Amino acid sequence: MGLVAGTEAGAHAARTRALAVLRVRSTALAVALLPAAAAVVLLTGSLTGRIPDGSAAGAAGPAVTAAALVVLALAGVVAAVVVRARPALSPTVPVPEETAPDLYRLVRDLADRLDVPAPSAIALTPDCDSWLEDRTHPAHRPRPAPGGRGAAPVLVIGSPFLWWMRVAELRALLAPVVAGTGPSAQPDIAAARRFVRGLDAAVAVAARRPPLAFVGWTARVLLRSCREHAAEMERGVAAAAAERAQTVDYGLRIVAQEQVGLAYAGWDRLLNRVALPAWRMGRWPSRLDAGVVSALTELSRRDRLAEGFASRLGERPACDLLEEPGVIDEAASLLAARLFHGGPDRPGPGWTPVSWSQYPEEVVDRKWRLEAARLHRVLEDVLDDLTVCPAGPPPLADATPAPPTVARVLDRLTGPAGPGVGARLGARLSAELAREAGHRAAGPRPPGGPGARGADGPRCDGLVPLFPPQPPRSDRELLTDHVTAMVCCAAVDTAGAVPGLDWLDGPALLVGGARRADLARTVLSLVEDGDGEPLRAWLGEVGVRPEKPVRLG
Repeated sequence: MGLVAGTEAGAHAARTRALAVLRVRSTALAVALLPAAAAVVLLTGSLTGRIPDGSAAGAAGPAVTAAALVVLALAGVVAAVVVRARPALSPTVPVPEETAPDLYRLVRDLADRLDVPAPSAIALTPDCDSWLEDRTHPAHRPRPAPGGRGAAPVLVIGSPFLWWMRVAELRALLAPVVAGTGPSAQPDIAAARRFVRGLDAAVAVAARRPPLAFVGWTARVLLRSCREHAAEMERGVAAAAAERAQTVDYGLRIVAQEQVGLAYAGWDRLLNRVALPAWRMGRWPSRLDAGVVSALTELSRRDRLAEGFASRLGERPACDLLEEPGVIDEAASLLAARLFHGGPDRPGPGWTPVSWSQYPEEVVDRKWRLEAARLHRVLEDVLDDLTVCPAGPPPLADATPAPPTVARVLDRLTGPAGPGVGARLGARLSAELAREAGHRAAGPRPPGGPGARGADGPRCDGLVPLFPPQPPRSDRELLTDHVTAMVCCAAVDTAGAVPGLDWLDGPALLVGGARRADLARTVLSLVEDGDGEPLRAWLGEVGVRPEKPVRLG
């Protein structure tokens, strides 16, 4: 009885707030019709003789009628934009039923146990979240789904969950989400949601089209009027869904929630430390979801708090519910690159996939050599700027350019002018990277790639990523990265080191099969304090010859 009462209480609260949202809509309609009603009264009174000719009311009739026509025209424009505007749609990877029959069967069984309608479809998002999304707008569903199931929302599942979670954990995690289809089917709640989404879409349309400024102002006023009611409605829906879901795997859901936090941590590290260097070079890792399993397994080895999670890997993973998990993983990985980096929406020249086995050679080694070449080029420019020539013509430059060596970088950063050279190097590197990014943005774009526009404006694959993974690097961080790259190139060329991949920290230098993470401390000492002795000692220990030129990218 308590569970039923709790579910009914949440649903009742959500419906009450939905009715409040609909009252805002009705009030707006009444305000729009009020001048027309006044015009009809005045016209009827004049025709029936109840309003004498020449009276103030009779004289006001034409003006009121004109005002009513203007208001009705404006209201019609607002209503047309609100109804026709395409609501925001979350970028996802669709999962047709034929590609994941077991997953659809799991979701339908879950809906049957919860006594709610099953979602109309399933889609994946490259993020650690899951939700229901209404896609009944004609722009989203041009053809109704067969069997009358088109009104049910789409279940969006975070793709990292499928690879990291076990089947039972995924079912427990999705229970409160699927339970939300019950309140979503309530007519008043569905109508209130459509109204709010339409207003939000109208604001976006008006922002792109200045002639519709009045539409945007009206939609914003209505949104402010119903904002609190809409938020409370969603809280009521969530409360009702949570209460209903308590009947399904409640104990296991606590364990699943722990996995959500762990998956988010691993996914964040994988995007920022591993995927981002590849994206910046025009390569996109094609198995990000499989990579998050490796990242979390590595985390379980390093963190005592995660030791118990590795034992779960012997159970059946939820990705087994997909017929071709590799194909889905590749699509989700490409979407992640679009969302978090602003890359094109399809492979092409300058935007190619890379496998994890190819990552050390094609991303790590190439990244180091490109950064070493950039450091060498910028160092030449900085030294030219710092050369002060007395009166008279400048001296003749040496025809032989200085070789790119670690020893030369060490000498310049530890000499008397070291702090000045370091500051100028960092600033020049930052400007150089910005210039390169500008050239890439101004270059030719493939169809559907960055800068492509849909009917309602920029899509999620525009030049600016929707969710930048990390803030821009400072000048000092850029200089540190580039000096580290130069040292790593020298280690590979002269000491037998090899580029490697650390699942939590990204590009790594392997010496004798072991990662040398202590390099970062010595480079920081050089860049921040101008002290090159720790780095010289490290080079000697590893066997790197700093005077030897490195091979540049």
